[in-house]
Amino acid sequence: MRLLLVLLLFGALSLVACAAGAGPSAPAAAPGAGQAASAAAPPSPTPVRLRAAYTSVSGVMAPIWVANDSGLFAQEGLDVEVSAFPSGNEGIQALMAGEVDFLQIAGSTTVSAALGGGDTLVVATTVRTIIQSLLARPEIARPEDLQGKAVGISRRGTSIDTAARVAIRHFGFEPDRDVAIVQAGTMTNIVGAMESDRVQAGILSYPQVTIAKRMGFRELLDLGTLGIPYAGTGVSTRRSLAAQQPDVVQRYLRAELAAIHRLRTDRALALSVFRDYLRTDDQEVLDDTYDVYVLKYLESVPYPDDASIQGVLDELALEVPRAREVSPSEFYDARFVRALDESGYVRSLGR
Repeated sequence: MRLLLVLLLFGALSLVACAAGAGPSAPAAAPGAGQAASAAAPPSPTPVRLRAAYTSVSGVMAPIWVANDSGLFAQEGLDVEVSAFPSGNEGIQALMAGEVDFLQIAGSTTVSAALGGGDTLVVATTVRTIIQSLLARPEIARPEDLQGKAVGISRRGTSIDTAARVAIRHFGFEPDRDVAIVQAGTMTNIVGAMESDRVQAGILSYPQVTIAKRMGFRELLDLGTLGIPYAGTGVSTRRSLAAQQPDVVQRYLRAELAAIHRLRTDRALALSVFRDYLRTDDQEVLDDTYDVYVLKYLESVPYPDDASIQGVLDELALEVPRAREVSPSEFYDARFVRALDESGYVRSLGR
């Protein structure tokens, strides 16, 4: 009897121990829960932080504005801080110093810096000609009246400076000898200098062209009508960055090409962006800016190419003899835009 009681007690304790070890039963998994968990996307990597800038308040800078404001950079995993410089000279200096990583800037400024040993490279050309205009005070009735007068520009060495020299030579004058070239700063400052007669003419882009015409200034030359192959505006970066982080360059340009598509297909969006950055509600100004820069000149596939860079070198050669000795292919890298084009990415934007 005593043995039987011991055996019963031992059995009871064993059952309690087994129950305690098992713990509460887990609820049955919902159908497919395991598959859903395994298919879940991994956590998003930390966005790559970049600094980018544009070098004038002009409609030609719109791709970077749209890419930033429409979240297109963010879609590419880029956290881009966008800022502005009053001219290409300040912008290119910041690029070479590593203060910014990408610039919306004239190809001429980038090539000029590279000729001087700068670590600069054109990776996209969004406008392949010179599209500024030469406007003059009302008393300058004919191009011949420019002799002995002064033309206002932003800064020496910029695309505005180049446009002034092209326009002056187009009329048969020699820059700095027959017609003075005067630095005035921003486009708004150039208009102010013309109004106060400190200069008698100026190189302007939109929207200032529309504003200046309304003020009574005469358009002596629309340089875009000359059709000169020229890297007017595009995207530049450091050669070292393109070599070390090609994926970052590719993603940055993916966003810019998407922005170009948005600009060309969504006029309302484009005008809204112009309204914000140009700080105007003037409908004529907004419409002129869109019609000229987006519909007429903006490249949908912004390849940098030999012809547009050679146009820059030809102009620079007048001041920098070394520009005659180099190949245009040394100053740009088309592989990023080519990859986006040949992969079908550009076509996919229209679907």
